[in-house]
Amino acid sequence: MKKYTYLLTLIITVLFFTNCGNEDQKATTNNTPVISVKTRQVTANSNNPFLSVSGKIQAENSVELSTRMMGFVNKVHVNVGDKVDKGQLLVSINNADLQAKKAQITANITEATAAFTNAKKDYTRFKNLLADNSASQKEMDDITANFEMAKARLEAAKQMKNEINAQFAYSNISAPFSGIITSKNIKTGDMANPGMPLISMEHPGNFEVIAMVPETEISQIQQHSEVRVLVKSINKTLQGTVQEISTSAKNTGGQYFVKISLAKTDAKILSGMYVTVQFPVEKQAETNVVLIPTEAIITNGQLSGVYTVSQSNTALLRWLRLGRTYGNQVEVLSGLNTDETYIFSAEGKLFNGAKINIQ
Repeated sequence: MKKYTYLLTLIITVLFFTNCGNEDQKATTNNTPVISVKTRQVTANSNNPFLSVSGKIQAENSVELSTRMMGFVNKVHVNVGDKVDKGQLLVSINNADLQAKKAQITANITEATAAFTNAKKDYTRFKNLLADNSASQKEMDDITANFEMAKARLEAAKQMKNEINAQFAYSNISAPFSGIITSKNIKTGDMANPGMPLISMEHPGNFEVIAMVPETEISQIQQHSEVRVLVKSINKTLQGTVQEISTSAKNTGGQYFVKISLAKTDAKILSGMYVTVQFPVEKQAETNVVLIPTEAIITNGQLSGVYTVSQSNTALLRWLRLGRTYGNQVEVLSGLNTDETYIFSAEGKLFNGAKINIQ
């Protein structure tokens, strides 16, 4: 009897603490402050019968400068935004080892020059002696061989000097053309490695657009055809001409590169601006592409999602399957319909079940 009484008392105690914990949890949840959020309606427009794709502006003449040698950076002579002239020094890399090799090669050239001069005198002397029958053919052959070897050693030393001089060009990075510095990936004291991008620059004024066209539409694109280019950030429409069409999508997942040259314009366009290119051809495939801004995406490891609004006016994290990226937007393949809304920004940290106030 005492055993059953003990078990009954234990069960009642556990239930009591469980209920207290649940009440505390409910109280905590109910006391959570309301988070102000902004939402957006998901839209997908496929009414336009013409083919439109996303692209990005870049300078026609741009370059990333690197080096073929390893060494510490002595000094970076420019900053982002600086205008530079062709041949202007941009980056200096420590070249003490090259200086030592150059001194050795200079000494080798001096030695080889003296040996060559002496061998040449012997060659001329024995050539005259052979003509007077005062020297044998064997002696002449030996002197000739010595002369040719001295000549070859001098030439090898000079070529080594040319090689060292070429390496000096990689320790002093200069501007290949006049333009503007667009990025600087190294600073004084850093270690420069072969192939590592150090400085990026471009020649402003002439711009082009790189666009990605799906495989279902690429066969319609013709070289030299006129296109319209909408620059989203400044809300301007520019004229362009198709210059190059890629013939392979092996490494681009079914998307083909198309290069478009932009006509001269007074619009304030810059490299990196995203655009929409409209080709004068009809779409072959009707698609409803659902796009949302990448800044609204929540990532957790390999999962990607977005916060939506539940019926009880709380935040609800919904996992998505994403597709291609178009500029600052990403395609939603599944998990979000066109008639739903999602949370675009919040004035606090969101979590599942957080009470929200839509502004």
